[in-house]
Amino acid sequence: MSAKDPRSDADAYADSVHPLVRVGAEWTWRLLVLFAGLLALGYLVQKLSTVMIPLAIALLASAMLSPIVDWMQRQGVPRSAGVIVAIIGSIGALAGIMTFVVEQFIDGLPQLSAQITNSIHEIEVWLTDGPLHRSPDQIKSASESVVNAIQSNQSNLTSGALATATAIGEVLTGSLLALFILIFFLYSGDQIWEFVTRIVPTHARRRVRLAGKQGFGSLVGFVRATVAVAAVDAIGIGAGLAILGVPLALPLASLVFIGAFIPIIGAFLTGFVAVLIALVTKGLITAAITFGIIVAVMQLEGHVLQPLLLGRAVRIHPLAVVLAITTGIVLAGIVGGLLAVPVVAMLNTAIRSLLADESDVLFLEDSDDVAGSLVAAEPDAPDSPEPDDS
Repeated sequence: MSAKDPRSDADAYADSVHPLVRVGAEWTWRLLVLFAGLLALGYLVQKLSTVMIPLAIALLASAMLSPIVDWMQRQGVPRSAGVIVAIIGSIGALAGIMTFVVEQFIDGLPQLSAQITNSIHEIEVWLTDGPLHRSPDQIKSASESVVNAIQSNQSNLTSGALATATAIGEVLTGSLLALFILIFFLYSGDQIWEFVTRIVPTHARRRVRLAGKQGFGSLVGFVRATVAVAAVDAIGIGAGLAILGVPLALPLASLVFIGAFIPIIGAFLTGFVAVLIALVTKGLITAAITFGIIVAVMQLEGHVLQPLLLGRAVRIHPLAVVLAITTGIVLAGIVGGLLAVPVVAMLNTAIRSLLADESDVLFLEDSDDVAGSLVAAEPDAPDSPEPDDS
């Protein structure tokens, strides 16, 4: 009597399951594994945010400064000297701009306070003499309620101030860590990337290294384009505020410049602060004109600047941009929102490079595109060939 073939039972069992159910089950467990991996990655990033955020900021800063360092190296300047000049120059420029903005804010604050006081007085007059016909006693009672609420929550405000002081300490620590990482990224980022990619199997190492260079090149393009877009937003909105006589026009323009680094929503949300200040200090008509200026600048950004400047650097659907910003804010707050889109842009280009055909890979290796020539192979040796470890 012949032994029963176990494969026949397995085939019979597989045939008893409907193909749609079998395919659906296979897709389900694979998607569950991917989702679990994404959750684990998000949890790890959140737990290591003290290290990951400075690392991402340093990578973003290196994308901004590395073309300058590479240019100085091509002119014969030692790479170490170029790194020092680029970092000190950027820190000096940033400190000078911040000092100027803070001075403008301090100079304009008394005018803003006086105008807000006048606006509050006008609101009180409107409440008493206007259609609501509120009595002065009711207004005074409402004011006293606000004061009592603030006094009763004084302990919470104090603890919030202490938390703010702690946050400032964490920001300073993270800034020093980001500066330390930035120095090494600018000086020998290629060697760091080559060392990290040694864990990749030999047959895939060439593709992974090329994908990293392409991703970094996309990040450089994103930073350049975003700075240009943010500058146009800040100049347009700031000029409009200055013409309308809105207080703190320059600090508000600087706020718009920072917010514009969050695509789609950043400049609009920060510009809305200017609308509120215009409403409080200048009235409804000025606020409406300010809002119109912001909408016009946003239209210019969305239909002209972003397609023209960001179209080549970032090929990401707007829905993916919004989801990336939301995820970044959930994981790391405002800093996460700032870093989400450039990180997604870099990963998008790197993944496209990994999935490209071999002919496209050879074309990218032989081309002189900025993405493949950003990082020098050896510090202080501009045109050294990259060592082949494959």
